[in-house]
Amino acid sequence: MTAPCSPEVREQLLARIKDVADYPKPGVMFKDITPLLADPKAFAALTQALVDLAGRYGATKIVGLEARGFILAAPVAVQAGIGFVPVRKAGKLPGATLAQSYELEYGTAEIEVHAEDLNAGDKVMVIDDVLATGGTAGASLELIRRAGAEVAGVAVLMELSFLPGRARLANALAGAPLDALIVV
Repeated sequence: MTAPCSPEVREQLLARIKDVADYPKPGVMFKDITPLLADPKAFAALTQALVDLAGRYGATKIVGLEARGFILAAPVAVQAGIGFVPVRKAGKLPGATLAQSYELEYGTAEIEVHAEDLNAGDKVMVIDDVLATGGTAGASLELIRRAGAEVAGVAVLMELSFLPGRARLANALAGAPLDALIVV
């Protein structure tokens, strides 16, 4: 498989991600993407890299995962000329929804999608900012399939390689690609 973006773009993106020690709690090194979003050239490069992946995947719809996934996914959908579908935390969407619960280190959580926004024949690309443990991404893949759509692939800005996200998603991907623009 080819690299999801050039080494120059990868360096441009990585240079604009700020490490914040001990946030949100002691011992955690938070990866702050807001400096990248504030830089129009870096944000445009990120968007283009994800648009290129959407084309490679043959995506007909883009799912963005709450909350920072929305920021990344919406401009990709607009630029690619395809629909954007938000996957939200439970209770945030009006109307009929499909819900999927998933395991956290400290309990469970639930995400939802509007039932009518994904249909048979849709090839759906999932976009999020960070792949950590893979729980939310895995639940979104289940939602997409329950709606009758196909998973085209998953793309993230950054994968935290020291956490089990990729391994946890292996079965749920069922052969669909998983691309990380940056792996730390």
